[in-house]
Amino acid sequence: MRKILISSCLLGRPVRYDGSSKRMHHRQLDIWMQEGRLVPICPEVAAGLPTPRPPSEIEGGKTADDVLEYTGHVFEQDGTDVSTEFRIGAGLALEIARTNGCQFALLKENSPSCGSNTIYSGSFNGQTRDGQGITAALLAQNGIAVFSEYEIDCLVSELANGGEKRRHPLKRKG
Repeated sequence: MRKILISSCLLGRPVRYDGSSKRMHHRQLDIWMQEGRLVPICPEVAAGLPTPRPPSEIEGGKTADDVLEYTGHVFEQDGTDVSTEFRIGAGLALEIARTNGCQFALLKENSPSCGSNTIYSGSFNGQTRDGQGITAALLAQNGIAVFSEYEIDCLVSELANGGEKRRHPLKRKG
């Protein structure tokens, strides 16, 4: 049985920066939950950041790879550098994925940790830009196929087709 790493907030856990969740309603999630296939994580909480916490964004002009290579930063809205916590959270997510044999991840789009296609701009203005979050990038670098909640049907198809991780980047839907 193929396990799937999933952002905890998509399962209704109130772990987002503002103390809320982004519960995803999809019948396949219920099936996977019953089958014991879902492995939930919030990388930010796993790294010790509180809930609620100030919003964080990857600095403008930088990528998740830059943060992982220590040439970029993740800042809270007040300017506090939380890059270390985001790198720790990504590492913990990768460790949990490996421990549980997860070859796939279903993560929350736009998040500075979990965004797989888009993240916020780095200016705290509500705008998004193309890019990945720190955790999504680290998982992908290590061979784990990453999907956003907007791509769950693609993940379902991938698993139905044998899960050979033929994942091609998709543009955000919705």
